[in-house]
Amino acid sequence: MGIIIKPIVTEKQTFITEKKENRVGFRVTPNANKLQIKAAIESLYGVNVVKVNTMNYDGKRKSRYTKSGVISGKEAAFKKAIVTLKDGQKIDFFSNI
Repeated sequence: MGIIIKPIVTEKQTFITEKKENRVGFRVTPNANKLQIKAAIESLYGVNVVKVNTMNYDGKRKSRYTKSGVISGKEAAFKKAIVTLKDGQKIDFFSNI
């Protein structure tokens, strides 16, 4: 499937997962809707999805100073999905390591 780009494993997302163990974050394609995200997670990981919350993030403006002057640019925009799983289920990303 081309909907799920990668799981989000950051400090903030880990704190959310520790507080409520059945919530997991994913970075998804910007044109994906909640039903497509739910179907992709269920088929990829074999879990039951109860709820999907999505957020669209704009790219941040960045600039840096170099010898030749100021270089300015922009980070890419992305969409994030927080998936709530059925009670008692969880996804372990580090089981194969």
